[in-house]
Amino acid sequence: MPLSPIRVAVVDDEALVRAGIIAILSQVEGIDVVAEGNSGEDAIQICRDQKVDVLLMDIKMPGIGGYGAVRTLSRINTDVSILIISVHADDMYPTRLLQAGAKGYMTKAASRSDMVRAIRSIYQGQHYISPEIANMIALKQIGDKSENVFEQLSERELQVCLKIISGRKPQDIAEEFHLSAKTINSYRYRVFEKLGISNDVELTHLAIKHGIISLVETSEL
Repeated sequence: MPLSPIRVAVVDDEALVRAGIIAILSQVEGIDVVAEGNSGEDAIQICRDQKVDVLLMDIKMPGIGGYGAVRTLSRINTDVSILIISVHADDMYPTRLLQAGAKGYMTKAASRSDMVRAIRSIYQGQHYISPEIANMIALKQIGDKSENVFEQLSERELQVCLKIISGRKPQDIAEEFHLSAKTINSYRYRVFEKLGISNDVELTHLAIKHGIISLVETSEL
């Protein structure tokens, strides 16, 4: 009797990226793409509505984003294994996502074979981190112990921080997170206090310095 295929959902707010991943996986024997979405909320709804074995998901998306979706799915105890596929290679991202409940992390520069290997690994209950990221994490552990200042932020503070850097106004962020603008501003000033800065411009400069965002990303805002 043949084994059941691995049921995969792909969630990414970039339609071309999503279509490319689906096209690749549709050619792989033993993997079925059963759903797709473009936000963290979509990811949660998909996993609630149907059986998904592996969820491929980006971090930076509308609404609660990848962080919020990972935390929510871990809390509601779904059986889905989450593989993060992101443009961000900084070790802070995989560390936080794995702590939140993701089973794997790889960059969008990975090869087709790497992605398939990652899906099969986490489906079998293992963790998967792409070699270049694993090496970066290992080097940090034995290095000079210098820390990315953003690591001291809580998950919600980092989410708000990323939205501010992308140019979103507190009211817009509040609507996405279903919070009040006053609460978002409280997070904002808490971030400023922890990072030792006083405004959004300094926050953006600090984010570039520590590789949270790139100059290319800020030029597109």
